[in-house]
Amino acid sequence: MENINRLLEELGHGEKGIRDGTLSYGMDDGDDIYMRSWSGNIICPHKTSIVFIKLKLFCDKVYPEKLPTICFHSGINMTCANHEIGVMKLMRRKV
Repeated sequence: MENINRLLEELGHGEKGIRDGTLSYGMDDGDDIYMRSWSGNIICPHKTSIVFIKLKLFCDKVYPEKLPTICFHSGINMTCANHEIGVMKLMRRKV
């Protein structure tokens, strides 16, 4: 139940947009009671070759202990993303 409360909090943040509105995300299916499948959008800064990035997120049952799976649907050139399938390699940082 703790992860559902956390996901509800995340949903509220994503629907409002983050800071300047360049990042937004929300659930794919409003009827998904486990809140696992999400979509996101990133509006890139001016003067970049990419204007808009679309991505999919999947939260496991044990989120936030296990990081979500992130898959870019837009072509992206990042060292942390698999260029062939768009899946991002996430690692937790030590604080």
